[in-house]
Amino acid sequence: MAGWRTVNLYDCRTLAWRDQGVTAAAEAVRRGDLVVLPTDTVYGIGADAFKPWAVTALLNAKGRGRHMPPPVLIGSRHTLDGLTLNLPAVARDLVEAFWPGALTIVVEQAPSLQWDLGDTGGTVAVRMPAHPVALEVLRETGPMAVSSANKTGEPAALTAKAAQDQFQYAVSVYLEAGESVDQTPSTIVNCVTPVPTVLREGALPIEKLREVVPNIKLPGE
Repeated sequence: MAGWRTVNLYDCRTLAWRDQGVTAAAEAVRRGDLVVLPTDTVYGIGADAFKPWAVTALLNAKGRGRHMPPPVLIGSRHTLDGLTLNLPAVARDLVEAFWPGALTIVVEQAPSLQWDLGDTGGTVAVRMPAHPVALEVLRETGPMAVSSANKTGEPAALTAKAAQDQFQYAVSVYLEAGESVDQTPSTIVNCVTPVPTVLREGALPIEKLREVVPNIKLPGE
């Protein structure tokens, strides 16, 4: 069925194309198709987080298995409360300080959620990106499963066109917003453990995190 999709690349640097692109991307996500969109780090490939077949298509497009579940991007801080169980105070403090931005937090997911992101162990990695196009799409679609827009082993796409060169017809809508300004991935913090731990050092340095949560640990500490 994927072979019959129409593939469109929209240049969101112009207002008219941006509006059309956001609308087309939101419609594609609601259909269960994959889209590529800019974030404040590298470009992402995304799908409706609540459509298991769409998440499976995302993992297949990247060449990943269920053991590497994608993070979830949201368009509002308030959405986090509906996705999580017992959100720790440290997670809330980090969100208040750094969202929207290059911080991904790992928290317990609400058991009532009807989704299947892969082998998550009851947790979910969540981020609110600081990119206007991404936020416009997310506010139309709700939570999206989004991973870096590259096949496993290939470099992360810094433009939508670079992502299109990798994914071709596996993705139905590409949103172009120019080359990524910050090409460092987000910092990931595990907020499930008693002491929050950095799982991946990224765009947000540990010094900034410790201004909010002084006891946050680096791996191996």
